[in-house]
Amino acid sequence: MNQESVRSLKGIGDKTGKLFEKLGVNTIDDLLHYYPRAYHAYEEPQSIKELEVDRMGAVAGILQKDASVRRFQNIQVITASLRDQTGTLQLVWYNMPFLRNTLQAGTYHVFCGKVVKKNNRLTMEQPEIYTRDGYLTVMKHMQPVYGQTRGLGNKAITRAVASALDSRQTERDYMPGKLRRKYELAEYNFAIQHIHFPTDRQDLLFARKRLVFDEFFLFLFGVRRLKENRENARSSWVMKLSPEVKRLKERLPYKLTRAQEVVLNEIEWDLSSGLVMNRLIQGDVGSGKTILAVLALLHTAYNGCQGALMAPTEVLAKQHYESMAQLFETYKIPKQLVLVTGSMTAKEKRTAYEKIKNHEADIIIGTHALIQEKVVYDKLALVITDEQHRFGVGQRERLGEKGQEPHVMVMSATPIPRTLAIILYGDLDISIIDELPANRLPIKNCVVDTGYRKKAYDFIARQVKEGRQAYVICPMVEASEMIEAENVLDYAQILSKEIPGPEIACLHGKMKGKEKNQIMERFASGEIQILVSTTVVEVGVNVPNATVMMIENAERFGLAQLHQLRGRVGRGKYQSYCIMVNCGDQEGTQKRLDILNRSNDGFYIASEDLKLRGPGDIFGIRQSGDMEFRLADIFTDADILKAVSEEVNELLEEDPELEQEEHQELKRKLDEYLERSYEKLNL
Repeated sequence: MNQESVRSLKGIGDKTGKLFEKLGVNTIDDLLHYYPRAYHAYEEPQSIKELEVDRMGAVAGILQKDASVRRFQNIQVITASLRDQTGTLQLVWYNMPFLRNTLQAGTYHVFCGKVVKKNNRLTMEQPEIYTRDGYLTVMKHMQPVYGQTRGLGNKAITRAVASALDSRQTERDYMPGKLRRKYELAEYNFAIQHIHFPTDRQDLLFARKRLVFDEFFLFLFGVRRLKENRENARSSWVMKLSPEVKRLKERLPYKLTRAQEVVLNEIEWDLSSGLVMNRLIQGDVGSGKTILAVLALLHTAYNGCQGALMAPTEVLAKQHYESMAQLFETYKIPKQLVLVTGSMTAKEKRTAYEKIKNHEADIIIGTHALIQEKVVYDKLALVITDEQHRFGVGQRERLGEKGQEPHVMVMSATPIPRTLAIILYGDLDISIIDELPANRLPIKNCVVDTGYRKKAYDFIARQVKEGRQAYVICPMVEASEMIEAENVLDYAQILSKEIPGPEIACLHGKMKGKEKNQIMERFASGEIQILVSTTVVEVGVNVPNATVMMIENAERFGLAQLHQLRGRVGRGKYQSYCIMVNCGDQEGTQKRLDILNRSNDGFYIASEDLKLRGPGDIFGIRQSGDMEFRLADIFTDADILKAVSEEVNELLEEDPELEQEEHQELKRKLDEYLERSYEKLNL
């Protein structure tokens, strides 16, 4: 099953293998499912006059002189000049002295790369070099562009993927034939080949449709299986509603909104009904989900049971713990809290485990470390997960196995239209908190072009001078050979020159967990004034002092994700601002971003986005969070999602245990899928 290490591929040794591991690629199978993030279509070479600054371009011609090599400090710079009837183009490469042998006077080449203006000269930096025939070959296919890491560029990844495709074991197609015929789905092995190396856009869409169908199919099959197991399940934990909780609610320094009261009533009914609660609480950032979680946990504790709150990151878990501890101290609540995270020392973990096992702990807060086998509960009656879309089907199934079918409540600030939420969370009842507390200042939004950057930097500098903090979001970690977008590492350096003085730090997903936690803690404490980050802050800590969110290349994000990012600010008493920089010129981009400009309502934004994004709109960055989808996007692919939902329901009615011979391969694939979901937890 293609489970051999990537190091078994020709040309991948230990050093390159470690770089692939940084991308989450350990096996050949991982590599086959490491899909391109974009595609580059090589166009006919242009004249030099036709080249556009800050765009990829291709030119062809005969060099009049040999390339020259000069040294600046530790960098070797190779330059050549290409001239045609319309103008002159300077070609520049760094630390590639071997090109002297290739770039000689009288030789014909095609050069492809990004065009920039340097010292008022038109320049192409680090262009790829092709022979006439070589360029004709790449022109016939769309070339994949992968997410990269320093030391592992697009060419090396492309070569490795091609090698993996050549050496892989082909799989028997597990999708029932009638579904493939009904929906005109590509054969599975064809789809895997052509998602990486499509001949043209039509070929790509054909391959992608099959793989998206599969992702939704396996996910929804897992969800429906959970529903079958949970429906009308009797609960061992029937709660009496606690008068202490009612008194606490009345003593809070604010009144719950109407929507919060409605959802709290639904939660309390579930806890006391005699049936197992399985409820999703959806509400925008700041709508007050956390206090409802606290009240539900206290009902549980006052009934002599244990409750657990599971957060997707350590920083968020610690913040929940600290804010709850403060609340308990303020209102003299005689219940014990315990924190469990992966980074705790072995001794700290042992102490926490003992307290949980002996029921010295009433409420346990932590990351998915809470559902590891070593954690033994005494009377676990309620499990709450924060940011549900970060936990997959396997995690949802494992939660129910802790204790005697505890009540399960999940919270999400990801705005998803109700029609889609019902499909995706088919095993859960859905409650929506659709209003914000009256004292919340709405965030002021603006969508600007790149010419506004200087003003934005000045504005951030003024906010920092007033004691506030700012986020700057970039779509990429580091510069890519082939994707034109701002990256965190270079941007942080630019900002330190543009805004000297404040402490500026980087945050991105390739950092180790401990390093990420330290950065977020320093930002939360005010040590860092400006945080330059990728979307890893989308689910992050509460920093009431952060008042500016500047998002570069806003056109590359889905609206739901932009709204999530914007929700990082506007959490305190100060007026907050969101600056979205539109670096694109595609028709419709401004229209999409204007929806965010007009509204701070996540559910309105999600439904408008669903109307605007049509099938086949696949070249933007996907936006539906980290469910379990590598390719699928619940907005772009909403029609496929709805069709798959109907087919899964029909199949479950016809053959619920997948016992029929024609469904054996599908059963094997589903078991493999759920097993992989468990493995993500390191269980």
